[in-house]
Amino acid sequence: MSEDKPRVSVGLPVFNGEDYLAEALDSILAQIYPDFELIISDNASTDRTQEICKAYAAKDPRIRYYRNEQNLGAAKNYNRVFELSSGEYFKWVAHDDLCAPEFLERCIKVLDHEPTVVLCYPRTDLIDARGEIQGKYADSLNLRSPKPHERFRQFFDTQGLCHAVFGVIRASVLKKTPLIGNYVASDRVLLGELALHGEFCELSEYFFYRRIHPQISTKANVTENEIAAWFDPGKRNKVLLPRWRRFFEYLRAIKRAPLSWSERVRCYVQVGRFVLLPKRWGGMGEDLFKAAKLTLRSLLSHKSELGNAEETN
Repeated sequence: MSEDKPRVSVGLPVFNGEDYLAEALDSILAQIYPDFELIISDNASTDRTQEICKAYAAKDPRIRYYRNEQNLGAAKNYNRVFELSSGEYFKWVAHDDLCAPEFLERCIKVLDHEPTVVLCYPRTDLIDARGEIQGKYADSLNLRSPKPHERFRQFFDTQGLCHAVFGVIRASVLKKTPLIGNYVASDRVLLGELALHGEFCELSEYFFYRRIHPQISTKANVTENEIAAWFDPGKRNKVLLPRWRRFFEYLRAIKRAPLSWSERVRCYVQVGRFVLLPKRWGGMGEDLFKAAKLTLRSLLSHKSELGNAEETN
């Protein structure tokens, strides 16, 4: 680490991660590129997470460990590690995933030599709970066009997992975004906004190991309401319009981005083209139906409670 500040900040948000945390920490500390800081934000874990983090922090001065007094939700905890960072480049890492030793070095080499690239990430090996490779995955978000609307179009046309969000990102660009929002699929929206600012580079090497196991957030939280509460505990049992929220967030991202008038219009067209696909429009209609159903149920429940109260009096 340099005397002033590290070139790279690695942020690890965690909640009850004792099963895989040590492996994740070992893979970061084994990076060939040494000039980084590792910021851990513990979301009030109730297992051995705190013990493990403190033990590692005592052995390596590059680690800074913080603990929240209460569970802030995944979104705020992910954003907290970035807010605590100081590096020129930033990378998120999950407590259950692994990185090859070359991950940082290869991504930083691209960012150092190509100023138009705002995010660099490798391809992915999917691993199971034991760490055995189950398959390979390429996000195919190699967005190299110099035109924002063309990158935006390719972004919308390439649907899939969001492994690119675990790549190395220019911190100066990330600061211009709202980071991870407190709504479902906000990581996807963040990638879309970053694509408006610059190019993405997907390395051909498989340096990222994404662990798929029963406790992973997308499997442990089945319903949309459960996933929303994982992002933000305050969203539990609230009326949600997740697809509408993403639609408006994409529009806000375009408004914020440093685009020419013509590019801005072309980007709005890409959002409209994406939303008007039959399956997307059907999903937005489903959002409205679910919201109306939940609202009606809440009103009937409230009316019933008032009736019971009057009978009691």
